[in-house]
Amino acid sequence: MEFSLKNKNFIELNKLLKLLSIAESGGAANQMIIEGLVLLNHKIETRKRCKLRIGDLITIEHQNIKVSIID
Repeated sequence: MEFSLKNKNFIELNKLLKLLSIAESGGAANQMIIEGLVLLNHKIETRKRCKLRIGDLITIEHQNIKVSIID
């Protein structure tokens, strides 16, 4: 799965999870992150508002999300 930043420099991790309906709400997204269920570039990420940029790879329950920018 790919996500386009659409002329933005970054998106926060918890907002991405909610936006893509991986989490039902912002609170659910935060809980997934706190519990260590989210990997950023193959490492557990526990910062809820971690800024995701071009080329970052997010893995959640065997789903890969690549963050990319479209001109």
